[in-house]
Amino acid sequence: MAISQRLDMRQGQSLVMTPQLQQAIKLLQLSNIELAEFVEAEIERNPLLERGEAGDREEYSPEEIEPKSKREELTLDDSSALNEARDAMDASKDDLYESGTNSDSGQTANELSGPSAKTDWSQAGSGGSFSGDDYDFEGSLTSEKSLQEHLHDQLKMSGLSQADQLIGSRLVDETDDAGYCKIELEEVAAVLGADPANVEAVLTVCQGFEPTGVMARTVEECLALQLKERDRYDPAMQALLENLDLVAKVDIKGLCEVCGVDKEDIADMMAELRTLTPRPGGAFSSGPSIAVAPDVFVREMPNGMFAVELNSDTLPKVLMDKAYYAEVSTLPMREKEKEFITDCAQNASWLIKSLDQRARTILKVASEIVRQQDAFFAHGVAHLRPLNLKQVADAIEMHESTVSRVTSNKYMGTPRGLFELKYFFSASIPGTGGGEAHSAEAVRYRIKQLVDDEGDKVLSDDQIVEILTEFGIEIARRTVAKYRESLGIPSSVQRRRKLRASA
Repeated sequence: MAISQRLDMRQGQSLVMTPQLQQAIKLLQLSNIELAEFVEAEIERNPLLERGEAGDREEYSPEEIEPKSKREELTLDDSSALNEARDAMDASKDDLYESGTNSDSGQTANELSGPSAKTDWSQAGSGGSFSGDDYDFEGSLTSEKSLQEHLHDQLKMSGLSQADQLIGSRLVDETDDAGYCKIELEEVAAVLGADPANVEAVLTVCQGFEPTGVMARTVEECLALQLKERDRYDPAMQALLENLDLVAKVDIKGLCEVCGVDKEDIADMMAELRTLTPRPGGAFSSGPSIAVAPDVFVREMPNGMFAVELNSDTLPKVLMDKAYYAEVSTLPMREKEKEFITDCAQNASWLIKSLDQRARTILKVASEIVRQQDAFFAHGVAHLRPLNLKQVADAIEMHESTVSRVTSNKYMGTPRGLFELKYFFSASIPGTGGGEAHSAEAVRYRIKQLVDDEGDKVLSDDQIVEILTEFGIEIARRTVAKYRESLGIPSSVQRRRKLRASA
């Protein structure tokens, strides 16, 4: 068989990501702090870029997205505002996604339909997942975590429902560097629209986190938590903690009277007390804490609807010095110098455009989240609705991966507090007879309420299924058991034994 050479032409498809597209995607997933650092580095590297000031016409500012005088009302059946422009962050089908579409929102503030809006939630799917491709595992092992980061990591693994995790997140954020949570629980309940007893229960779960004694409200409670872990919290030790003023005075006689023990026992108890730590958070990094700034603000309008606005303070303001570029371009230069100046001009133009697209995309995603979760903003954390990435992506005509990047490390400032965008996504439980779907967190909340109110008549998992079915919730017994276990609720057999023991 003879070997020969020949030239063939073939047509094929391949995945293409231009450097500009890679930069746009990178900017989208950065937090506002990381974005500011990135822009500063670009300004240092690119001589044609400079920081914009208020009044600069070419600066990157949310006012350029749409003048405030042109705010429009967005109703559930009005999709024109979502389809005005076609140059959003999604790549075209030739660049990245096979079915990608480009769309853009030209509004600085979208007034979204309020609680009275009629919305069909029957098509809600399962909860979205977030991409972990960019997770720095090695960095997470070597970096020094703060106490709040350590507590947030444990909160994610606690098995609490989405609604309870929102409450727990607020409590963790209110924990100081010493490890104490001193905010009034009634205040948290009022802000989040939650039951004070439920907030108390969430705090109890959080007080089981490491280090032992963390998130206590007082020194006495902190020491009691540590003693309970050692199984040394007896009535005498309880009386000792209730009289720490006598311990400070070393009033042995007074302590013997209030504790009901002799001097030798008091000496042992005080020695054990000295082995405890009144500052459980002291072992963690106490470096300067960086306040989280919201990327968007949500506020309620007088007509009951909600307005979503970009936080202009977190948006880097940059512009391209076109006058300097025009002056330099006329100078005699070598080929490499011309190429450098041209690249700088292209990069500066693309950076400004990417920043603008980033802001538009964040605003669109946040607006859709508020539209979908209006019941939460109106009534509180117990009214979270089932929501996933696909629902939001379909509504704003973007790819799920784009929505995933937007919801990571982006925060929303609301009248009920500061929340990360991804906290508004939760799984759904179908309704009976094809009716309205229910949030998995809402179903967990109902199960918890049923068990709390069962009294002497302990409900089995099958009975809970029957009751939930009457509420229009289609759920399997094994799912009830899984949710019950995630809430830390014992089985019906264990609850009956406990009831008999306490009778």
